[in-house]
Amino acid sequence: MAPSPTSETAPQTERDRDVLVDCASALFNAHGIQAVGMDAIRAGAGVPLKRVYKAFRSKDDLVSATLRRRDADTVEALSAFLEARVGDDPVERVLAVFDWMRDWFADDGFRGCAFINAFGELGGDAAYVATPVRDHKRAFRELLRRLVTEIGLPEHETDVLADRLALVANGAMVLAPITGSPATADDAKATARVLIDAAVRASGKEKTAGR
Repeated sequence: MAPSPTSETAPQTERDRDVLVDCASALFNAHGIQAVGMDAIRAGAGVPLKRVYKAFRSKDDLVSATLRRRDADTVEALSAFLEARVGDDPVERVLAVFDWMRDWFADDGFRGCAFINAFGELGGDAAYVATPVRDHKRAFRELLRRLVTEIGLPEHETDVLADRLALVANGAMVLAPITGSPATADDAKATARVLIDAAVRASGKEKTAGR
């Protein structure tokens, strides 16, 4: 019995999706979302137009897919970086997030945070952008909270510190492409250390953050 057309085309469609997301992500990073049309993505990916729209019904769907992919890639990269720091002092584990950011800011392809850029370009009314952006930023804040929990602060102070560290980190992501300096992450790390130290002291702990 011959395979159905659906079973034959599904793997091709998945391959097309991967290629299109890779190409679109690179183009969006370099030029912005609105400046890049589907023709440029089709040409860059080498995928025929008919298959492009079989893989993605619209550019909006493709934009959303690139953000979801970047979220997964970012979580994987940051988690691997932090995994190498298991066993470190809990404060240094939190601060390691800013070390990872410094490496990211120093990359030749760094053009800022894709999520902040997309939200700034298209705004909160575009749900296909706003939803993955908000999901990613919530997940990043939760990652920080899990790390802060290891310091042993009371629950309320843990939440407050996680919120403040997320604010510092996201602020650095905004500023770094403007200054063009990876040292923005160093300044953010120093600010984070001050915040952690203050939270530790306020909780009555003897330990001074990162010392």
